[in-house]
Amino acid sequence: MFDYKLLAALAVVIEQGGFERAAQALGLSQSAVSQRIKLLEARLGEPVLVRQAPPSPTPVGRLLLNHVQQVRLLERELREALPCLGEDGPPERLRVAINADSLATWWPQTVARFCQERHVLLDLVVEDQDVGLRRMRAGEVAGCVCAAPRPVAGARSEPLGAMRYRAVATPAFIARHFAEGFSPAALAQVPALVFGPDDLLQHRFMASLGIEEGFAHHLVPSSEGFVRMTEAGLGWGLVPEMQVQAQLAKGSLVELLPGHPSDVPLYWHHWRSGGKLLADLTSELVRQAGRALVPMASVATAVRK
Repeated sequence: MFDYKLLAALAVVIEQGGFERAAQALGLSQSAVSQRIKLLEARLGEPVLVRQAPPSPTPVGRLLLNHVQQVRLLERELREALPCLGEDGPPERLRVAINADSLATWWPQTVARFCQERHVLLDLVVEDQDVGLRRMRAGEVAGCVCAAPRPVAGARSEPLGAMRYRAVATPAFIARHFAEGFSPAALAQVPALVFGPDDLLQHRFMASLGIEEGFAHHLVPSSEGFVRMTEAGLGWGLVPEMQVQAQLAKGSLVELLPGHPSDVPLYWHHWRSGGKLLADLTSELVRQAGRALVPMASVATAVRK
């Protein structure tokens, strides 16, 4: 039988990114948290953490984290079904991995009513849409918005729709770098904006134009900062259409290739045994995201992520 105090210590160490913050979150000393992890490892006969900064779970640790995530959700469901338990407890904290562009655009309005009505607190982990599924695989999150359609073992995947991106720059940037007209060869010689090392959207866009080699680019790990850098004329970038509708309408940003969007299909991944709360959130996301995102049937095929 598991000692859930030990499992909780493991989960909080991973969620908080270290023993010191985990101790603060649990109201314990750092030594006490460390002793709980050591006791868990002693009972299992193998380590559950790779002790680095921040700590990461071992394969056994990932299995335990997956279990903890699902138990938390099932315990909430049981409390709701059996009020006689008399344990209202604090609001459920749901840990979700999500890409920065979704967080900056359609996600807040999509989940707002659900979180308010169900008294859910979100613990959002921002990851690029190409790599967010790693958090599910590591057992660190209960759900994930990412570009991968195939779920990890024990999880389900639901299509949400696609984020439509436009390749944009300021009129002054275009006049300065494309005085003789736009061409892929010219595009390869001017600075671009890339969200981070895991963001391959611009690379794939360039490849679709026949440019396979590397290109100069700024790294801008902020969705809002990405737009601001583009507006400042520091480079061109692929930006969510819904994030720059006002700028496109007034002409402060202009498309490099009008009529050639890049669509990124998004999927919601969640644990099969996540209980009613996670199932209800999934239903809400599928319904609401379908209104905000581009339908999968309408995804642009010219440039796909």
